[in-house]
Amino acid sequence: MKVTIVGTGYVGLVTGACFADLGIDVTCLDTDSDKIDALKAGVIPIYEPGLDAIVERACAAGRLSFTTRYEFAIPDADAVFIAVGTPPRSSDGQADLSAIMASAATIAPLLCGFSVVATKSTVPVGTSSRIETLMRRAAPEADFAVASNPEFLREGAAIHDFTHPDRVVLGVDDRRAAEVLREIYAPIEAAGVPVLVVDRSTAEIAKYAANSFLATKIAFINEVADLCESTGGSVDAVAHAIGLDHRIGPDFLKAGPGFGGSCFPKDTQAFVKTSEALGVRQRVVAAAIHANEARKLHLVERVVEASGGSLAGLRVAVLGLTFKAGTDDLRDSPSLVVVPELAKLAREVRAHDPAGLMRAREQIEGPVFCADLRKALDGADVAVLLTDWPEYKAMDLVEAAGLMTGRVLVDLRNALDIAAATAAGFSVFGVGRSEVRGAAPVERMTAIRRARTAVQAAE
Repeated sequence: MKVTIVGTGYVGLVTGACFADLGIDVTCLDTDSDKIDALKAGVIPIYEPGLDAIVERACAAGRLSFTTRYEFAIPDADAVFIAVGTPPRSSDGQADLSAIMASAATIAPLLCGFSVVATKSTVPVGTSSRIETLMRRAAPEADFAVASNPEFLREGAAIHDFTHPDRVVLGVDDRRAAEVLREIYAPIEAAGVPVLVVDRSTAEIAKYAANSFLATKIAFINEVADLCESTGGSVDAVAHAIGLDHRIGPDFLKAGPGFGGSCFPKDTQAFVKTSEALGVRQRVVAAAIHANEARKLHLVERVVEASGGSLAGLRVAVLGLTFKAGTDDLRDSPSLVVVPELAKLAREVRAHDPAGLMRAREQIEGPVFCADLRKALDGADVAVLLTDWPEYKAMDLVEAAGLMTGRVLVDLRNALDIAAATAAGFSVFGVGRSEVRGAAPVERMTAIRRARTAVQAAE
């Protein structure tokens, strides 16, 4: 069995490497020659734990190769998986399918014998039909079937999610396509993973519906957190209580800055826009999108409130910039809004992230970027934990307090031990918790603010 993956981004590279690790002969194709050259040299362009080892192992075994040439990768492939980007169009928020369509048009004339062309990219319902129409026009004599095989990978846990998925969804309208895809996924199905064979439209809708539902859970628990803060409840306890209901489940009920990343923001938006174009409104998902956007500015207000009502003259340390731990991805991260807003209000913002600084320097204006966590904390009046990296959970709170001046800690992930932080001398503010642990910082922060403002005026 020979497989070609078109696109070596997050989904494509993980898919290709994992297929090869299962024993399949895989060629990863990308038109970006610099990326292909880097991959041939063993340089992985994305941060994903465990991926580098799998790529190295598969390449050493001769089962994984990289090319920029369609004519080398397509003719002998039993299956071609298209895994190129589908970003939102700036004009209307719909998924931009231009890269997929360009790939499909190039693939069609190069096919030899029967092949399955399957979309891994997240696409609106009806895309498989559009791809098939385009390919039939480009190569009327070609023997192929178009399928939908959506991915359900979490950044930071993609290897596990590929090899131990909750399910594999095969959207097919051709029996031969189902047989080829089931053979490819045979090792995973043999491990007891459900393989769902459905029509193409169902598979396309299932991907958008899954991400939209999970995003809605996140937006929901964040609004519950606001209620808890106003009434004396604990959002962690509420989430635990409702998560024990098997109809709800505990996942994605963690209050925090809201959802971001490469999937949820664009997929929820595309789900709403695609439905509207078909005359169907997605009111629940649209409300979740609105709530998530409002959440970001609400968190800035929380930091200001915790700092005694103003950030003027103060130094702020932001811990974490990626949309979640375990990735270097800043796409639609809350930090893209929160950090520039804090920079407008504070004297200085210093930002740290274990993996995302390189990308952050290109996308975020305003802060001083610090590769050293101690440098970010040194002299800071307020520390804001925005991403729950293990490095922050494990940091020495006594040392951190000693480095800081103001000792106000705003934990927007509820990731730190409140008692330990309080014992270290911090005033701790969480999310969805009415209490503030530690002495009220208003008087202390006012004094610091006045002193820093005076120094700034002298400068």
